[in-house]
Amino acid sequence: MRLKPDQLAGALERGLAPVYVLSGDEPLQLGETGDTIRAAARERGYGLRELFHVEPGFSWSTFLEASDSVPLFGDLRILDLRLNAKPDKEGTAALLRYLDQPPSDAILILTLPRLTREDLNAAWARVADTAGVIVQVWPLQGRELVAWLDRRMNRLGLLADQSGLRLLAARVEGNLLAAAQEIEKLHILYGTGRIEDEQIVSAVCDCARYDVFDVAAAMLEGHTSRTLRILRGLEGEGVAPLVVLWAISRELRSLAAVQREIAQGQSMDGALARLRIFDKRKEAFARAAKRLGRDGVLEAIRLCTRVDRIAKGLEPGDPWLGLSDVCLRVAASS
Repeated sequence: MRLKPDQLAGALERGLAPVYVLSGDEPLQLGETGDTIRAAARERGYGLRELFHVEPGFSWSTFLEASDSVPLFGDLRILDLRLNAKPDKEGTAALLRYLDQPPSDAILILTLPRLTREDLNAAWARVADTAGVIVQVWPLQGRELVAWLDRRMNRLGLLADQSGLRLLAARVEGNLLAAAQEIEKLHILYGTGRIEDEQIVSAVCDCARYDVFDVAAAMLEGHTSRTLRILRGLEGEGVAPLVVLWAISRELRSLAAVQREIAQGQSMDGALARLRIFDKRKEAFARAAKRLGRDGVLEAIRLCTRVDRIAKGLEPGDPWLGLSDVCLRVAASS
């Protein structure tokens, strides 16, 4: 069964599953999701916890031996298995063996980085999906981030207008750990009750954290102001312009390939699937392909070529201004 993080609490109230698979690259949500499951298990008498870190040299037989053993006093157990990559061949075999007949006195919490659609089609993941719960966490943006901030503030008895929540979101986007810390700071400074926009401006530092894929995604989605804000953030963090250009050019080349497939008679869904563009990227690509047209994409790619020459010193100019031109050409196209 697949659940979103905000659906997990309700599912836990109805009972525990034998296995939980938690995946994602957003550490705060991932950690708090695991905390929620462990707390629910402890309330139901799962007093023992065995922690396994799967690192180079890890012996999967150690995990299987622990899962097969019976505690001396018959205590219920949490088997907390943490991977820093998808399971290898040995790990896959061990998980399949475990999932074939999970011990009745234990629940398994398996935490690992983001799983792709292909990863979720692996045999162990399909069995886990049937036998238990898979929770994927994603970086929060836009309205999802604002809603998350609102819920987080409400837990501490804080209220803010939508304008204040959007202001807070702009300052902490891409960094939920900083967001949680800033909300706690607001609670310490002002106590419970309504928080005015001016108080947020005064108390909250600009902790937004982005990577080069964020700017490419915002550009394709047509979010002009957010795209430029991310660009400024990357420039301020000292990211090399050529690295940003690589991410932007990569998406534009993929977009050109989508349009080429469509021109050859392929449907939009078929073209996106053929080029392995799934999940959240799929919708953004579809909108951008229709919004820009083939000429718009080719013009943006030509602008990228000019930025490349500027960044390499072959042509005068500021590469960050050139990147802004590219992003505006894509994001603001009508």
